[in-house]
Amino acid sequence: MAYQHPLQYLLGLEGVALLRVFGGDFDREFAEARVAEIRRLLAEPALGAAGTDAPPVDTVDGYRVWSRTYDEPGNGLFPPEEAFVHGIVGTLPPGIAVDVACGTGRHTAYLASLGHRVTGVDSSPEMLALARAKVPQAEFHQADLHDLPLPGDHADLVTCALALAHLPDLKAPFAEFARILRPGGHLLVTDIHHELAALSAPVRVRSGDGEPGLIRTYRHRPTDYLRAALPLGLRVRAGEESRWADGGDEPGPMPDTIETGAWDHWPWSLLGITPAATAAAFGGTPTVMLWHFQKAD
Repeated sequence: MAYQHPLQYLLGLEGVALLRVFGGDFDREFAEARVAEIRRLLAEPALGAAGTDAPPVDTVDGYRVWSRTYDEPGNGLFPPEEAFVHGIVGTLPPGIAVDVACGTGRHTAYLASLGHRVTGVDSSPEMLALARAKVPQAEFHQADLHDLPLPGDHADLVTCALALAHLPDLKAPFAEFARILRPGGHLLVTDIHHELAALSAPVRVRSGDGEPGLIRTYRHRPTDYLRAALPLGLRVRAGEESRWADGGDEPGPMPDTIETGAWDHWPWSLLGITPAATAAAFGGTPTVMLWHFQKAD
């Protein structure tokens, strides 16, 4: 059971900002301003209400809810990872492609548009229904990442986007990726970066009766991907990290009136309450891990 409280989150942001001071990124004046904001946050009546208890929700139940809004604009992780995937896929000849954890078919549609014969696999029937409508020419299967319903040496290209953070261990899915890839085949994996996951929060969903829940998120380090991939003969062709884009303008002061917004929008609705601490905590933070592997011949 997770407990989420807006005051505690904001104090955490201030704490991260003060750690940046301790590391030499900011000066004494900035540090004293953070302490002053902490005192104001502690005295703020709007932050005195109780927080929210949210139990873990598995991906099948969670994505049943999230499928209704998944394709809506505003997900800041999509642009950098789509640019990475498109940039590499655009250089490869059409072949047999498998989009693992295909979701609503974001990458499935792009692969099909380039002439690939695409199979999409996902554990969520609701996400698959949207993908089938979006890419009717593709083949789809409902299955788990660690048990793909495809033969060995099947695919020229495998993609897996923003999904592995929901799994506690990476070895089983990578073993499946390597199994279905042909020698010389390419694997593209994107995932939320562990540093951003630590600053933000798991995906929030509400059940049919409105109860809050969190889709579990695990913070995998770059070495976790390498330990899972390299023993299988998957060679690194590229490894990149997109980063949080700074707004460019000097952060303003705390607003006179503090509004936390609904739990459904935390922590994003909270960031404007402490703009300077938010900028210090998030500035330059890696947001997405971007991997390109190739299976040895």
